Amino acid sequence: MTMASRLTLLRRISKLLLSPSLSPSPPLRSSRLLFLLRNASRINVSPWPLASSRSFCSDPLNLPQDSQGPAPIDYRSVLPEDEFHRIANSTIHDLQEKLEEYGDIVDMDGFDVDYGNEVLTLKLGALGTYVMNKQTPNRQIWLSSPISGPSRFDWDHDTQAWVYRRTKANLFKLLESELEQLCGEPVNLS
Repeated sequence: MTMASRLTLLRRISKLLLSPSLSPSPPLRSSRLLFLLRNASRINVSPWPLASSRSFCSDPLNLPQDSQGPAPIDYRSVLPEDEFHRIANSTIHDLQEKLEEYGDIVDMDGFDVDYGNEVLTLKLGALGTYVMNKQTPNRQIWLSSPISGPSRFDWDHDTQAWVYRRTKANLFKLLESELEQLCGEPVNLS
């Protein structure tokens, strides 16, 4: 069966699944859906339209050729919980202060910095929202970015910085770069 036929079949199935008003009666809709599902299995097509139209995992990162993904964790160097809280709290509170100062410089509608329940939120109006919080069991700071998506930063003893092991990105440098890109004004968070 051609790709166009498969796509047509998947569109029909998705319409049946997503639009209850297509068919006058639920039994007729159910029987049409069963017919389409049976046909889908015979032609080796997923009956679930989202499975073919969306990827359930992230796109591959542009990692250097010699990179094999996240660096292994040396568990001997994992921060004790009290030290993790001290460093993470200091980092988040410093970022909060610097981001509030940055908000005065950029003078943007919808710019807001909020810290509550150990979550730092930076709203950039229509440009998106950053969310940062501590993950104590992992000894990480998690960041959700409107540009780069989710990241998990570990404390690196050697560089004395929060580093995303998968891409080797520094938390402050990543935020500085993205905020300048979004807001048009440079910022120094280090």
